[in-house]
Amino acid sequence: MTAKIRILPPSAFDLAMMVLSIISVVIIVLHQFGPFDEAEKDLLLKLDTGICLVLLSHFFYGLFSARDKKQFLATHWIDFIASIPAIDILRYGRIFQVLRVLRMLRVANQVIRHLLKHSESTMLASMLLILLVVLGGSAIAILMTEAGHEGSNIVTAEDAIWWALVTISTVGYGDYYPVSTAGRIISAVVIFTGVSIFAGISGLVASTLLTPKAEEAEKQQKANQLQYRQDVKTQLGALQQEVGQLREEISSLKSLLQQNVKGKE
Repeated sequence: MTAKIRILPPSAFDLAMMVLSIISVVIIVLHQFGPFDEAEKDLLLKLDTGICLVLLSHFFYGLFSARDKKQFLATHWIDFIASIPAIDILRYGRIFQVLRVLRMLRVANQVIRHLLKHSESTMLASMLLILLVVLGGSAIAILMTEAGHEGSNIVTAEDAIWWALVTISTVGYGDYYPVSTAGRIISAVVIFTGVSIFAGISGLVASTLLTPKAEEAEKQQKANQLQYRQDVKTQLGALQQEVGQLREEISSLKSLLQQNVKGKE
């Protein structure tokens, strides 16, 4: 009889890494075959390198937090190889990472329950994913819009990435700014997105710090229920002893009454 292997549902951050892997594969294909100039291809390459660093951070976090590190390496070795930013050909290995996570998504009900149970990590992973996607997408959009435009000062990949970081964080240094109408519309979208994301992250962090975690509350509730059951059992045992003693006293009283009745007769 063969043992049934249980497929653990992916966490919210695993799903976020899956989406980043898909985006990275698309970026690689666009970099190789897309009709872009040198500055735009340089930006795509830098964005993919940033995604590689995120994927590597997720891999090493999982490695250090895993109990069985050998088993983790045997299962996730392709994640490490596919996340090396210096070797272009290895980056296509992220397709295998996507396929593995998609295979785990066959147990969709279990995945949904897992994500709903860990709603805080799901929300945090979603916000960070949106943040990275907006950063990369806005940098590409602003470079394609502003590069070559008269009076524009966003002409390189570094300019576009720095502009995206400054704009989404609403710092507003003013060293790089759009001069076209389309670029200003992109800036407005990035600003509103950044304000919403950072407000959501701040609220989530505050909620996590001020309220007890769901797992700790559940453990405390189980401990309270167990203690209550033990107290009830103890009280029932004491009542049973008292009932036994009462029965013995009643039996002795009956015997005395019977003896008195016989004595009178």
